[in-house]
Amino acid sequence: MSRIHPTAIVETGAQVDETAEIGPYAIVGAHVSIGARTVVGSHSVLEGHTTIGEDNRIGHYASVGGRPQDMKYQDEPTKLVIGNRNMIREFTTLHTGTVQDTGVTIIGDDNWIMAYVHVGHDCRLGNNVIMSSNAQLAGHVIVDDYAVIGGMTGVHQYVRIGAHAMVGGASALVQDVPPFVIAAGNKAVPHGINVEGLRRRGFSPDAISALRSAYRTLYKNGLSLEEAKVQLAELAGAGGDGDAYVKALIDFVEQSQRGIIR
Repeated sequence: MSRIHPTAIVETGAQVDETAEIGPYAIVGAHVSIGARTVVGSHSVLEGHTTIGEDNRIGHYASVGGRPQDMKYQDEPTKLVIGNRNMIREFTTLHTGTVQDTGVTIIGDDNWIMAYVHVGHDCRLGNNVIMSSNAQLAGHVIVDDYAVIGGMTGVHQYVRIGAHAMVGGASALVQDVPPFVIAAGNKAVPHGINVEGLRRRGFSPDAISALRSAYRTLYKNGLSLEEAKVQLAELAGAGGDGDAYVKALIDFVEQSQRGIIR
């Protein structure tokens, strides 16, 4: 039998795994599904069409699955989907999607979401993302795997933050941050490659060296974006450990909708 505190309210229709734990005064709505071994802290509210996977820990007073902060929202049954092994700390707000996008907000696996973080409607977080306290994502933001977002950072709607990128604290981000790049400031500007993060994740010295060369090409050599793309393509064919990562950088730049920080 699931461990549900007697003061918690679990509405009829909610699906709570028998190994999940629901703390005092928490509220679980009728369209919420909670997977195995997930722990929900006291006074948290889980609502909307929300699916939560296994082994998640949700802190006290979290608001999960609330209505999108979008004036166009008209009570459509949009969704929030949360994967496995996420740490979601106190007073976090995670909202469902809107029909103007895919209708779903997605949180992947193994993410660390600290206190007072806001993830707006239609956002997509990958895996192993770290969001420090008070980081705020507007709607439609994409955060790729292993990205780190510093505390009190604000991210404009439709911005994408690439894999292994790092955004410094108290930054204001209005354009895309390419993968592997450090960004900081108001408005955020590039500050090199996230070398320490890449080392911790096992990137080889050759791969890091290739990414440093790519960064210089993109940001330091006085080239236009189109000129930089040509040289980046040459770097991606060098035949070393970094080829795939430089190619990923090129692909990100090509796909950017808001333009990259420069």
